[in-house]
Amino acid sequence: MAGILGRKVQQKLAEAMSKRSHFSKDEVDKLLDMWGAITAGGTRLDRNKFRDVLHNTFDMTDDILMDRVFRAFDKDMDSNLSQEEWVLGLSVFLRGTLEERVAYCFNVYDMNNDGYISREEMFQMLKNSMVKQTTEEDPDEGIKDIVELVLKKMDHDHDNRLSMDDFMKS
Repeated sequence: MAGILGRKVQQKLAEAMSKRSHFSKDEVDKLLDMWGAITAGGTRLDRNKFRDVLHNTFDMTDDILMDRVFRAFDKDMDSNLSQEEWVLGLSVFLRGTLEERVAYCFNVYDMNNDGYISREEMFQMLKNSMVKQTTEEDPDEGIKDIVELVLKKMDHDHDNRLSMDDFMKS
């Protein structure tokens, strides 16, 4: 009886979440099944298990990037994901509109959550994402050049940092 009751609750939850996401009811139901397998029937998904999912499913290996993706999913900032955060985060991550994905990327790069992407934040994210070259040139110099180029192209209000407005316009 408990299995049937639990299934009915999950189906109602799937229907409700499908109205707030870019997934169908059946897709949400499958994501909730996946949630149950990942969390062993638990109600929260911690950072380490989420990082395992990112690594195993999306081949992500950059620690800083995986932490930033987790934070973008963790809307209530309690260091755990709820089923709702899981489904809604995947909705934007996999099927979001252009505006939703741009805002999502901005939030990933805005490491201190101050509403701006600074030179240092860009540098840190790019430093860990760039392939290391075996040249005599200091690899940080190449990254600094990329940061300057990004600011030159995207910083529309010329305040030496990117706001959400700058990011959206670009």
